[in-house]
Amino acid sequence: MSLSTLSVFIPTFFLVSLTPGLCMTLSLSLGMTVGVRRAAWMMAGELVGVGTVAVLSMVGVATILLRYPAVFTAFKVVGGAYLIWLGIQMWRSRGNLAIPEIASDAPPPPRGQLATQGLITAIANPKGWAFFIALLPPFLNFDVPLAPQLTFLLSIILSMELTCLLLYATGGRAARALLAKRSNVQVLNRIAGTLIIGVGIWLALD
Repeated sequence: MSLSTLSVFIPTFFLVSLTPGLCMTLSLSLGMTVGVRRAAWMMAGELVGVGTVAVLSMVGVATILLRYPAVFTAFKVVGGAYLIWLGIQMWRSRGNLAIPEIASDAPPPPRGQLATQGLITAIANPKGWAFFIALLPPFLNFDVPLAPQLTFLLSIILSMELTCLLLYATGGRAARALLAKRSNVQVLNRIAGTLIIGVGIWLALD
């Protein structure tokens, strides 16, 4: 992957990961109530889920595109249109954020339960599937072996996802207060939405 491609790929995925969602707000809540160390079990499950979705999306779409090269052009246009639509939806978002609450006097959830919760949350998110299916294939070079590329991209994705989860979990009350303000969430959504729209246009026209 070229440096110019990486310069598009990394900020796009980092901002999408950083945008408040169920996994991030869950990480924030668990970090405040059960501590970052125990919340790490949820993060581990979530990373396994994200990795599973990413790999299945990349392998599935890559297999189709390798067998039917003519589909690639149409796929890029459809994928770009979806990303533009997704970016517009993020721009139109009102910034509502529901942070899950866990009673402070309740016993800490078992580690296995936290890991399972993170795994299911990541795998059951249809937006995650759609996003990976639309965005990842254009960053693959089908003229060279795919396995090293998949490994490289997956390592970047999981590293950024873990970084964002830790930022939320360690942010504590300051992060909660920041995200409780609708305007702050809107700004973050709009930054990510703008970048996604740009990538969608690039994907459709490239």
